[in-house]
Amino acid sequence: MLKVLLVDDEMYVRKGLYELINWMDLNMEIIGEAENGAEALNLIECLQPDVIITDIRMPILDGLELIRAVEKMPHLEPVFIIISGYHDFTYAQQAIRYGVHDYILKPIDDEELTATLQKSANLICNKRKHILLTEGQASNIMLEDVIKGHVQVEDEHRYAEMLGINRNSSLLITLIEIQTGLDEIKITIEQLREAVHSLESNLCKMFISEQQRGTFALLLLWPDHHQGGSALQDKLHNIHITLSKRFNLDIGLYAGTLVKEIGDVPKSLMAAEEAAKHKYAETGGVVRYTEIKDKPLFVFNVYQDEVDQLILSLEEGNRSAYHKVVEENFKWFHMNRFSPQAVSGSLLRCITGILAVVHEMGGNDEGLQQLKELAQQSHEGWNLRLLKNAFLTALEEAEDYVSHLRMERSKGDISKIKRYIDSNYTENINLKSIAALFYMNPVYLGRLFRKSYNQYFNDYLLNLRIHEAKKLLRQTDLRMYEVAARVGFQNADYFVTQFEKLVKLSPTEYRNLLMGNEQRGAQCQDGT
Repeated sequence: MLKVLLVDDEMYVRKGLYELINWMDLNMEIIGEAENGAEALNLIECLQPDVIITDIRMPILDGLELIRAVEKMPHLEPVFIIISGYHDFTYAQQAIRYGVHDYILKPIDDEELTATLQKSANLICNKRKHILLTEGQASNIMLEDVIKGHVQVEDEHRYAEMLGINRNSSLLITLIEIQTGLDEIKITIEQLREAVHSLESNLCKMFISEQQRGTFALLLLWPDHHQGGSALQDKLHNIHITLSKRFNLDIGLYAGTLVKEIGDVPKSLMAAEEAAKHKYAETGGVVRYTEIKDKPLFVFNVYQDEVDQLILSLEEGNRSAYHKVVEENFKWFHMNRFSPQAVSGSLLRCITGILAVVHEMGGNDEGLQQLKELAQQSHEGWNLRLLKNAFLTALEEAEDYVSHLRMERSKGDISKIKRYIDSNYTENINLKSIAALFYMNPVYLGRLFRKSYNQYFNDYLLNLRIHEAKKLLRQTDLRMYEVAARVGFQNADYFVTQFEKLVKLSPTEYRNLLMGNEQRGAQCQDGT
């Protein structure tokens, strides 16, 4: 992005220039503005702009004095564009002699200024390409121009000569994707060049440019006498095998179309990008545009009932069930040619559903780090295998977290259930009826009760009832069947049996023992 400084003593002129020009389209940005030459001089030293648009007549330090001052700064070579009125024409001509790139007469015409700025940008870029650059560095910059379509028709011959492109070669862009998933593995452009060097020849040269982290553009010069046949397919597969073995990583190759002219290379890049959209639908790691151009992509997400099935299995802790759902879904992605966006959308729908369950249970995103990280990833740097494995790992983390939340929640629930038992032990209650009352699975409730209180539910209920029965036997003269009914036993004989099992005495023996002890105590008090 080229940096632009605006210098004019009229504020409305400076503000008008912001709106007049589409700076983003010119790959430029306004980094500052000044209302006189003296203020501009300080900003220039600090900001080091590439382009300075300045008026001539200004207070304190005018435009010409500003230009003279900047010329004395050897480390700065900005392009000056003068804006002036008709009465300053002679003055402007003098500025041109100082090396000013161009001048624009007021009122400013947006098309004229845009054209002047574009020429200035080209001038700056050309300077940067040829000053203090090695041949290799210049080649890299020129390669970027070719790939991005920044080469003017009149310059194509010079670019071809510099890059060694002859008339007997066609050009092909192939995108190289280093597929590492969530792993932080950095492959440099130098490592790639070294890896493919053995595959080059006088008739087949290769140039590599980094597009973004983990993705590179390979410009392949292909001999016309091998135009587009099986030889090209073999070459691409050799490149794929070489890179995969060299780095021991999954590599994706997405080949565009063969073109003859440098100016058509961006078309080959667009075709390669289209081929990359089919990476989940094809096998083998190499996808050619010519093979997929007529094949439709599925762009919708999976159906909600499949998402619900996966989430239900995860909630129930049925790992084998949701693993099976994921395996089937990923086979579906491949067989039905899901686009990367459709796959990402499908996974995001699942992740959103799981997050909703977790939030309902009182949890938060912090317990789902792997799902959260996966949701934030783009489809770059992934293949279906990596994506499936990462998704399964994230689901297992989610399953453990949901289980933890359920246990924490159940601790509160089990306390309520124990209080209910303590208050209602005299009723005809059992594990099944209590589980139904609290909307729980009776088997799960039994396990939870044992884990929380270190004894089985039935043992706890029996001990509680016998404990209360002993109190009634001590404190009342109720008959045995009345005691049994009071503490929740429907059958007096069963009460007696359970009492004997725990106390090692029958209820009658227990009461008689107490009465005998009381009589002996009374005799002792009487002295007999």
